[in-house]
Amino acid sequence: MSDPIAWLGDGTGQGRWGTPQTLTLPISDRGLLLADGLFETLLVEAGQAWLLDEHLARWQSSAMLLGLPPPPVAATVKPLIAAAIERSGIGTAQGGSGALRLNWSRGSGARGIDPPRISSPSFWLQLSASKPCFEPVRVIVSPTETRSASSLLSRCKSLAYGASIQARRQALEAGADDALLNSSAGGLCCSTSANLLVCRGGSWITPPLSSGCLPGVMRQRGLETGLITECDVQKPELLTCDAAWLINSLNCRPISHFHDAKLKNSHWEDPETAWRRLLTAGGFKHLKSAESSPG
Repeated sequence: MSDPIAWLGDGTGQGRWGTPQTLTLPISDRGLLLADGLFETLLVEAGQAWLLDEHLARWQSSAMLLGLPPPPVAATVKPLIAAAIERSGIGTAQGGSGALRLNWSRGSGARGIDPPRISSPSFWLQLSASKPCFEPVRVIVSPTETRSASSLLSRCKSLAYGASIQARRQALEAGADDALLNSSAGGLCCSTSANLLVCRGGSWITPPLSSGCLPGVMRQRGLETGLITECDVQKPELLTCDAAWLINSLNCRPISHFHDAKLKNSHWEDPETAWRRLLTAGGFKHLKSAESSPG
């Protein structure tokens, strides 16, 4: 497996290559001290970063929303990504794939939380070997962590992941793999790192953005193609739904158990086929059950 590769610099594309262990941020960086920044995670496969334009668009709009300096534009980012893929070999080997993370911090400033008047933002990327995962996942609902329906941070892929970390820790301690988060507005919102999709009555739904869920890139693909619609999701619905999946840019995992209850997830296209169809602007479909198929 290829070793991770990293680059650290500024928004103009001036920087240096190294590894995640050798490249360092100054300890005054607000991304390190206050989680004052954003990131995007993309799939690298077949020598390219998938859905790059969609991720960069969310990156730019999120920075504007949080009052951060504008992140690097595509003309700056694309050559660096190409160089990272070439240097690492990740995503170019047969069957090879990776996770590319783009990070943007407000940079260093004086002590305290007030944003500096003049910012010197930090930009770094990391490319690590990683295979998309489609294995079933057991979930619980976090007993303490919720997703704010009104917070600006809920609309962005912020560096502030403390709540998700605690919810994932609770899931692991309970013998599960992941946790779902309640929305402060009521109902379920998302998981610690993925959007929630639920199939009921032959149609796929996902909690609306008003729940505080992240506007995921794959989620948006499904909405734009009309394969998914927004609708509130309540906890009891998971026990009676046709299927429930967790989806993001790297994975699509069916929920096998909700707490101790086993979910159906029956008669549907397998998650990888569905995810890849959505990745390439297609979609996923309902498959007939074996009982109703001729012959």
